[in-house]
Amino acid sequence: MPITIATTYVSIYKLIPDYLIKKRYFLFGLYSFYTLVISAYLIVVSVFFGLIYLSNFEYANMAPISRSLIFVAVAVYLVVIIVSAFKLLKLNLKHAEKTKLLETKILETQLKLKEQELNYLKMQIHPHFLFNTLNTLYGFALKKADETPEMILKLSNLLDYLLYQIDKPFVLLSEEIEHINDYIELEKMRFHDTLNISFTTHSSSKDLKIAPMLLLPFVENSFKHGSIKQGELRIKIDLKCENQIVWFSIENTASITETSQKGIGLDNIEKRLDLLYDNNYTLDVEDKKGIFKVTLKLKLK
Repeated sequence: MPITIATTYVSIYKLIPDYLIKKRYFLFGLYSFYTLVISAYLIVVSVFFGLIYLSNFEYANMAPISRSLIFVAVAVYLVVIIVSAFKLLKLNLKHAEKTKLLETKILETQLKLKEQELNYLKMQIHPHFLFNTLNTLYGFALKKADETPEMILKLSNLLDYLLYQIDKPFVLLSEEIEHINDYIELEKMRFHDTLNISFTTHSSSKDLKIAPMLLLPFVENSFKHGSIKQGELRIKIDLKCENQIVWFSIENTASITETSQKGIGLDNIEKRLDLLYDNNYTLDVEDKKGIFKVTLKLKLK
């Protein structure tokens, strides 16, 4: 019994936690061998002690359990193995629990970082969008144009969308389309006859939802970086939705110097697409023969 207790203690409190769990396999094997040799020696000594001192050198007088050296050794090491197995199981369960807790913390941290990054990207889009729109409104106010009240009304609708809807994870696609139309109307007032724009939409459902301000920056960039050619800025926008998939394309006339600049809005929208839709979208940007075109295929969640 003392040999069994001592060997088990060394195994579960020293060999397993200090060497096996820490993957110090050479030292684990070496010290396990030392433990085996010492314990085997002590088993032999204990058996001979029973023969010499307790049985007066009479084999027949020995306790039945002590007559077989192999049986005693097997019994001792069986107990050691069983207890060590329970110790390993306990350590594995504890390690699995710690790993799960760590994974949960990592996931929570990633979600918080993702949320913060999304908020940061939104904050970049807001001032950029407002700056361009307010500049247009300022120009109309200086001219005391008749269109100024209507322009303020359109802008108030956009601000309502910007301030109260942007914090929602998703909005109706129809709302995004409506505010794209409002923005286009604002730009029509600014460009007058120099603007040639078409916006066609085909949607099979009114319940589809999309991340807010996801498509509008594309439209805003087409005005900001577009160039007037032959007396007009040409913009063509197509939006089609079918079976939870959105096809959105926009193209505009642009000079070579302008098309090389994608602008803050387009850079941010790519990052937002990565964060919100991961591998559920494709975004193609083409720049050829003075036409800048962006094509987005998006699978809605």
